[in-house]
Formats: sequence, structure tokens, C-alpha cells
Amino acid sequence: MANTYTQLYAHVVFAVKGRENLISHIWKNHLYKYITGIITHKKQKLMIVNGMPNHIHLLIGFNPDCNLSDLVRDVKSNSSKWINENKLVFGKFQWQHGFGAFTIGHSQIQNVVNYINNQEEHHKVDSFRDEYIGLLESYEIDFRTDFIFDDNGAAPPEL
Repeated sequence: MANTYTQLYAHVVFAVKGRENLISHIWKNHLYKYITGIITHKKQKLMIVNGMPNHIHLLIGFNPDCNLSDLVRDVKSNSSKWINENKLVFGKFQWQHGFGAFTIGHSQIQNVVNYINNQEEHHKVDSFRDEYIGLLESYEIDFRTDFIFDDNGAAPPEL
């Protein structure tokens, strides 16, 4: 085949260390713009970003040569550095180790966009923990509940 054609999308979720409510409504849109810039600079497409004070959701259209783990690492490290350099929180801001990434088909984009857009409404009913476990279950990902969240800041043990 002379050319390669792809449509690859991932719904990515990650939390503030300890799931603390540190992302302020005052500056969250600036954070989202900064994250958009990181992903754009990496030549990927951020379709939507939204979240809550303790976690964020991204919908990323990515190229087949993109290493998603490296992209998320860069988003997390650069955005936490930006938050700390701008002194947007008291103390040191950090993202929790790890992330969730769920691939979706083109026909699911609007559903995921709506889901991410409606985070505030969704979390009036469900906690982040319940939401995250629900995502893992709906994508039939094997997991151990005792390793889902890193409550002390250390990397979870290898399984």
C-alpha cells in the first residue's frame, strides 16, 4: 500500500496526586490552553479537554507513530512545571502516577466529547473513583482496586 491512513483516538484520564482538589476554576482554562499547546507541539490533535478540580479528561486524535505514554508523560510533566512556575497552588503541584487511556472509534467521538463536556454534571452524582472504575469496567480492563489509586504518592507496585 502506497499510503497509510489512520483515525486513532484515545480518551485519556489522569488525576492530581492524592486526588486533591487543586485545579482552580480561576485558572483551569489557562491550564487547558497550555495542555493544548503541548499536544499540538507534539503534532497530535487535542479534540477536547475538561475535568474537575482533582482530575482531567483529554480526547486526543493521534498519529500511528505517537507513543501515547510518552505524550501523556510530556503533558503531565510540562503542565505541572507550568503550574509550579506560575505559583498557582500552595506548595508543589504533581500529577498522580499513571493514567487511563481508552481507544475509541470515529463513531464514538461525539459521545466522548459530550461525556467530557459534562464532567461537572456527571460528578454531582459519581465520584472520580466510581467514574474511573466504571471506565475500566466498560472497557473490560483487568485491574486490582488496591492498585488503581496511589494514595501515598509512590508508584504502585508492579503486578
